[in-house]
Order: sequence, then structure tokens, then C-alpha cells
Amino acid sequence: MLALRSSPLGIPRVSSSTLRSKMSSSCAIDSKPRIVKLKPIDATPESFAEFGQVVLSSYDGKGFGPDDAQLELHRGTPRFYIMNLKDRALKFSKITHHAGVTQCLGSIGGEEWYLGVSKPTIIDEGEIKTDNGGRVVLSSCGHYYTPPHPDDVYVFRIVGPKFLKLNVGTWHAGPLFKLKTMDFYNLELSNTNVVDHTTHNFNKDGVAFVVEE
Repeated sequence: MLALRSSPLGIPRVSSSTLRSKMSSSCAIDSKPRIVKLKPIDATPESFAEFGQVVLSSYDGKGFGPDDAQLELHRGTPRFYIMNLKDRALKFSKITHHAGVTQCLGSIGGEEWYLGVSKPTIIDEGEIKTDNGGRVVLSSCGHYYTPPHPDDVYVFRIVGPKFLKLNVGTWHAGPLFKLKTMDFYNLELSNTNVVDHTTHNFNKDGVAFVVEE
């Protein structure tokens, strides 16, 4: 049975009341995943602070400051490009993070879009305990992390002249949108999607997410 509950931000979300007790990273995925419905949160500098920054427009000539995107691009060659996406419905079951770079995403023209996120869970190798209960995972990209829990996943709505800067390690799913196709500007490294692309599949936990307006 699905039950309504609230997020730490006061946004109601619907999930199974027994979700946490029944989840396991080793559970089979041959059954239909249970659906977790997420109410979108409007992205503001305050609401998104745990995951990165919302960067708003500013007047020409304003000096650099904390409201500007605080970037980490020193581990490679920056790549700034426009990507065209098609058929990205408001649902997801996979989520990704990048361990070596911040990422900036924004829609061309300020069209409405959505992004699923969860806080970073990267673990320093020196902090790993031997009795971790099997929760610590070694990524194929060479770093350690713990898989994000479904209870820690949120969806943000972005509209207007603003973009998101994701902190290093922030899990993200999307961009998602209602239109057939959209263009986004994207700032990361030239090889991010080749050497720094770690994905968790929530189907392994028997869970999938949909955005509920």
C-alpha cells in the first residue's frame, strides 16, 4: 500500500510504508518495481543548497562572488556545449553522479524542466570501515560510495533564467521535461561521460520514481 509522507523540506511524497524494511541491494528485479511519487520542489538557492547552487541572472559588471557558480574543473579539459534531448518523461529508475567535477545544467530559453537529485555519498578510502555491512561500493571509475537510498531522492522544478550547478558527487536523474524535445547547455569535463559516470539502478531495490504535479 502507498502512504503519503513529507520530506524534510515539507513537500509531501508518496511511498510504501514498508519500503525501507523490504529493500535490499541484492533483491531480485523480476517483479514490477513499486512506484514512489515525488512532488517537485521549486529550485531556489535555499531549497537546492544541499545539492549545489541555483545561479540566477545578475547585472552586467557585477563582481565575482558566492552567488556565482563555484566550479571544480581543474581535473581535466572543461567542455561547454549544447545538448539536445528527446522524450525525457517525468519518471526515472536510474541516478548518476560524477566524482571529479561539478556540473552545470540549464535550459535554452528558460523552459520548464525537472531534475531528480540525491545528496553525495562518496566515501574517502581512508574512512572505509571493514564492517560496512556490504553497503560500500567500489565504482568502476575508481572511487568508493554508498548507494543512495530512495528516501533521500527529491525532484526539483526549474523554470526561467537560471541554471543549476551540481556539487561534486551529487546524484542526479534528468533533465526531465514535458515537451517532446529540449536543448540544454551543459558544463562538465571533456571526458566526464567516459571516465567519471557512476550509475545506481533503483530497480535493484525494487523502486522506480515518477514526478507528480
